[in-house]
Amino acid sequence: MAQTQPQPANGSGQNVEGPADGGFKLKFCTVCASNNNSMYKELESKDARLYRANGILNMLGRNRDVKWGPERWQDWRVGIPRLEHAKDQGSEGVEGGVVDVVITCEERCWDAVIDDLLNRGSPLNRPVHVINVDIKDNHEEALVGGRGILDLADSLNKAAAEERKLNPVGFDSGSASSRSSFDERVPEIIGEWQERWPNLPAVWTLAWF
Repeated sequence: MAQTQPQPANGSGQNVEGPADGGFKLKFCTVCASNNNSMYKELESKDARLYRANGILNMLGRNRDVKWGPERWQDWRVGIPRLEHAKDQGSEGVEGGVVDVVITCEERCWDAVIDDLLNRGSPLNRPVHVINVDIKDNHEEALVGGRGILDLADSLNKAAAEERKLNPVGFDSGSASSRSSFDERVPEIIGEWQERWPNLPAVWTLAWF
């Protein structure tokens, strides 16, 4: 189905506010349909010069460095700490086994993530925003899409930080009631973002861990 790229975390799995990381940040992961490691090796063996010249190998190489190795979304045990991955790279907060936002870049992955979350039965009753930003599979579109997704993440982080100030402990617990004010703002945030990035069609839903 897909592989996930949850960013690694500190031992608590809690979001941390402080000057070192520029303040509060949500926990994100991305889910894609392909194993970048297998794709890189296959294309390199076929014609390394061609695929390096057109930027594909460079893009895949960058993606391979995001995390320690391939992971499958459907193998991710929600709420179970991920402490064995010492080589994870990225922002802190995810080894606790939950994220705040899941981003996909093609609608079939978005559908698969939502179906999987429904099948899990929401054991934590914890909200998670699942967003698809449709990006064509080429180097140029990936660069534009990456900038767009970063802009969206920044907007979501800003709103979450504003709402968290009202009840930091409750917000960090991840309960639906303590995050409802943020959850209600997300559709408007995505709408405003879509106006800035009209060539990146997006769909969103609120799902549950």
